[in-house]
Amino acid sequence: MKFLLDIFYLFFPNTCVCCDSNLSANEKTICLKCRFELPVTHFTALKNNPVEEIFFGRIPVAYATSLLFYKDKGISQHLISQLKYKGNQNIGTFLGEWIGDALKHCERFPDIDYIIPVPLHPKKLKKRGYNQLTTFGESLSKILDTPYIDTLLIRKSITDSQTHKSRIDRFKNVKEIFYLTDTSFLKNKHILLIDDVITTGATIEACALELGRTKNITISIVTMSFTA
Repeated sequence: MKFLLDIFYLFFPNTCVCCDSNLSANEKTICLKCRFELPVTHFTALKNNPVEEIFFGRIPVAYATSLLFYKDKGISQHLISQLKYKGNQNIGTFLGEWIGDALKHCERFPDIDYIIPVPLHPKKLKKRGYNQLTTFGESLSKILDTPYIDTLLIRKSITDSQTHKSRIDRFKNVKEIFYLTDTSFLKNKHILLIDDVITTGATIEACALELGRTKNITISIVTMSFTA
């Protein structure tokens, strides 16, 4: 079997998504060199970290963290772009396994009942063919032994690009576009809301406000990256 795999990789080499170098047998998705260059936040075990501070006075958040710092033209942006627009869903799995392991060994994220992604509008989902959060969420689900549910929170309308909007404009843009289909299912539950990039927090805030229609819900947040 190993011989057949060696022949396969000779003609179809497994390459790093960041630098295109061939991966060794013990490397997965990203080579060790690029992994060491990734700007890790180390927020997961940190109380009142910058991700949590974003939501102070806006929405009640139990815990929040991001795995990587996100900068324009940086390695994190390249990863998210490959995942989001180039269909490389292995990146979602890689990042989900990485931060999932950190969450599993951290006392600050206890007893998560369900993992809920920020949803895509059905038209955008059909056009892209996938939600970039699916493999990320499924990896978290497997590691944390927690159900991943992407049918309860839905997006009612497509918004304009958020890239160059202020926090207030971003919030206005997403304020009423999410809808929770069942306000009793998540009653008394601790929810892990996930997204790819957090900048002003407007999209997650809008999702959390809609989820907040559920009685006694607790919301924590995990994202792949955080705009410093």
